[in-house]
Amino acid sequence: MTSAMRVRKAVIPAAGLGTRFLPATKAVPKEMLPIVDIPTLQLVVEEALASGIEQIILVTGRGKGTIEDHFDVSFELERTLRDRNKNELLASVEKISKMTRLITVRQKEPLGLGHAVLVAREAANDEPVAVLLGDDLYDCEGRAPATKQLVDASARLGGKAVIALMEVDKGQEHLYGVVAGAPEGRDFRISEMVEKPAPGTAPSRLAIVGRYVLPASIWPILEKTAPGKNGEIQLTDALRVLAKEEGAYGLNIDGVRHDAGDKLGYLGACLSYAMKRDDLRPGLVALMKRLVDSAK
Repeated sequence: MTSAMRVRKAVIPAAGLGTRFLPATKAVPKEMLPIVDIPTLQLVVEEALASGIEQIILVTGRGKGTIEDHFDVSFELERTLRDRNKNELLASVEKISKMTRLITVRQKEPLGLGHAVLVAREAANDEPVAVLLGDDLYDCEGRAPATKQLVDASARLGGKAVIALMEVDKGQEHLYGVVAGAPEGRDFRISEMVEKPAPGTAPSRLAIVGRYVLPASIWPILEKTAPGKNGEIQLTDALRVLAKEEGAYGLNIDGVRHDAGDKLGYLGACLSYAMKRDDLRPGLVALMKRLVDSAK
């Protein structure tokens, strides 16, 4: 793989309304809902940076200004923490504004995930990109970050598209983009993709789950992709064309996925991340025992 093909940029769509978390998301972007005390979006950005991504392109919509504020310098807060000798908190706040060079672009209409990615084209300068969806959190502690696993697989495959896959429970296929394919050596080559198939029609139980590494050739394909279901431009439709023209591959991420876009999945993510912290684990275990006992 040549250096010109290296994946340096990541697109993170963050323009959704977050209706599944209303009323909390009436004024607070769903991407800023915390996993314990770290916004979901920050965890996604940290994953991208740990994967070698150099520039984050955030696709936002109206009312998402607090996202940009979070990654900006907060002079008053930092000065107050410094004056009060809250050095540990100060370091955690300063780290956020220094962690990345963030570019934001607007998706002015909710026209689908494919459209959200497409509006980042100019900022991406037609380069290959990683796409990370904020509803999917991957805990890969002790292993390469999820996006890095895809980047490495794409490099080994000569820059082909590589998409995170997961086998879902029977009957849940209609909630996802679903793929069909077959092993090709150590890899899984995708032959078909369907966006949210009607119940009983899915070609498999292998679902696309929130992480993509895409070659530069995705941009002209997305540009030509016509609106599909609900009048939206689906990323899956563009990927189907890409798979037929160039080939695309799936990868089962070595790690634990949390669906932070679902209420129970979000609660599970909060508990899982809290259990990893020495300052919270003992109290949390005791709390959960009390809650379970009181529910009997």
